[in-house]
Amino acid sequence: MILPDANSLVDIHSHLVPGVDDGAKHLPGVLESIERMTHVGIRRVVTTPHIQASLTLDPVRLDERLGVVSRAFETAAEAVKAEFPEVEYKRGHEVLIDVPEPDLTDPRIRMAGTAFVLLEWPRMHVPPGTPHVLRWIRDQGFIPIVAHPERYHDMVTKPDMPQHWIDAGAYLQVNYGSLAGRYGFDAQTVAFDILEGGRASFLSSDFHGQSGLKLYKKEAWAELEERGATESLQLMCRVNPSRLLEGLEPLPVSDLPRSSHIMDRIRGMIRRRDIRPARQSR
Repeated sequence: MILPDANSLVDIHSHLVPGVDDGAKHLPGVLESIERMTHVGIRRVVTTPHIQASLTLDPVRLDERLGVVSRAFETAAEAVKAEFPEVEYKRGHEVLIDVPEPDLTDPRIRMAGTAFVLLEWPRMHVPPGTPHVLRWIRDQGFIPIVAHPERYHDMVTKPDMPQHWIDAGAYLQVNYGSLAGRYGFDAQTVAFDILEGGRASFLSSDFHGQSGLKLYKKEAWAELEERGATESLQLMCRVNPSRLLEGLEPLPVSDLPRSSHIMDRIRGMIRRRDIRPARQSR
């Protein structure tokens, strides 16, 4: 029996349960995705299919949804174990916070059954009162992780919001693809701002299990290694997600060194110029 390597890279955000959301559509897609992850050093995976927080307040509908996901996950887990015995494949959910006070007591909702819960805001917008929601979740004994904070609309005009979430007790997970420009210039700018402030605890793929998509792990690592952030990469991609699997809170990550590249300075000036009119128009 081959045991998963505890020193392998860990990915805590993906959609690799077949046929349950907008991720992998079938089992071959899951296996192809896992193989691609192993090629870039990822051998510990917590996959996170979508679920609505409002379902947690309806026990019948929640049990139905979790049952569907559980059956699909168990089928995939058996196949992953057979094809990739060196891979640790676990499950959580990406919880869409469409109600402010979800019931997160079912361990199947949380990350590998720990107290950690990965969450996102509806329609890629940040609703009012999000720090209060995070603080409430924390007070219930759970540990919120905000998925891809850089991707929410207008985040470039809300540079203090990530810190407000951290102050409320949450951790932040940035997507590899954001650093590579996958989601556009604003998301890339905010992602680097978060890392430059030492606010990200986790980097993950948010991979949706389709052959036409990229993992962006190599591109993100190349950019951060060029900035001398090797230690931060180890913390965000190996140490902290490994601690999550043990139920331990992540370690602090140092600020990412700011790039002195002329194009980065130009982009920063453009961003600051664009922010002011956006605020005046509201």
